[in-house]
Amino acid sequence: MSYLNDLNTIVNINSYTKNKDGVDRVGIIFDKWLTELGFKVNIYDRELIGNHRHYTSKHDKTAKTLLLLGHLDTVFPPNEFEEYSEDEEWVYGPGVCDMKGGNIVALQALREFKEQNNEIKNIDILFVSDEETGSDDSKHLTAKLASKYDYCFVYEAAGEDMEVVTGRKGVGTFFLDITGKAAHAGNHYVKGHDANLEASYKLQELVKLTDLEKGTTVNVGRINGGLGANTISPFANLVFELRYKNSDERDRVLKSIEKIVEKSFVNGTTSQLSGGIQRDVMQTSESSLNLIKNIEKITSSVLKYEERGGVSDANIVSSCGVVTLDGFGPFGDGDHTIHERASKESFKSRIELSRKLFTYFVKNLDFTK
Repeated sequence: MSYLNDLNTIVNINSYTKNKDGVDRVGIIFDKWLTELGFKVNIYDRELIGNHRHYTSKHDKTAKTLLLLGHLDTVFPPNEFEEYSEDEEWVYGPGVCDMKGGNIVALQALREFKEQNNEIKNIDILFVSDEETGSDDSKHLTAKLASKYDYCFVYEAAGEDMEVVTGRKGVGTFFLDITGKAAHAGNHYVKGHDANLEASYKLQELVKLTDLEKGTTVNVGRINGGLGANTISPFANLVFELRYKNSDERDRVLKSIEKIVEKSFVNGTTSQLSGGIQRDVMQTSESSLNLIKNIEKITSSVLKYEERGGVSDANIVSSCGVVTLDGFGPFGDGDHTIHERASKESFKSRIELSRKLFTYFVKNLDFTK
């Protein structure tokens, strides 16, 4: 399993999203590995974050195209959690499952495919550098490039039973700034307009939009405001998140948020909303289920699938109408913690799965033939 040596190499490079140098160092290593397989490197330079990298193969322009999607960044700043280690069953370290491990699965499957004297064509790769902070920069590039592809495999971690992912909730992050009027709480209480009190009313109304049966949640994760105990609060702000499983719920909640923002529960206060939908919902579709059926025929095995509450860049590509499946990486757990690990056995099975699919796809330039 020499590919674990490659994983060791990139895991030991800190690629925290804001560590541009580290993210780019990992990207340069992938440039070398992928150009050796015949890919052309297209770099999208960024000043404050790592560069995004689009690797393209030779194309038959009359045939279907497949995009492999991953990200280069991880969540821990330098000197917090950086070391790679392993035992008989597991590998440990930042990104071993989320998602340097997934990127290695795609790389190794392409290597094994190429070693069979095959030419890689109509398969491209996109590695972005800011997924862990919401893809605020890369999502525009991803959406633009997605229009060129018919299929997309995303190499986030597999499920515990090696499931791929057919659906992910949409997510939006919002910032609500409330303006009141300061006044002395003892001498001029009635002259003040309490922004904190307004925030408390709005918080309760926002949370009421949650509908667990429909998979919709609104969470106010942070609230700040006021100057001190003896002053009527002149300002407050809320940071809240929306997650939803379908577009109808998205629209319902967005309209309700507008009404809550517009209404003043405390006279004299005003509110300003910013933020919005970060990644739209990835809904399980007939097309994605048909692709799973075709994959089962190609591999002569069962491919389990699931929906997840968390988001990934699969949401972006799927929202562009591309038939998308996520979770092609190894199985792991503890991601975003110092206990992150990935199963060695799952690397083997995922590499084999991808190699079989690449072999079929390049031969037929489609998954439906």
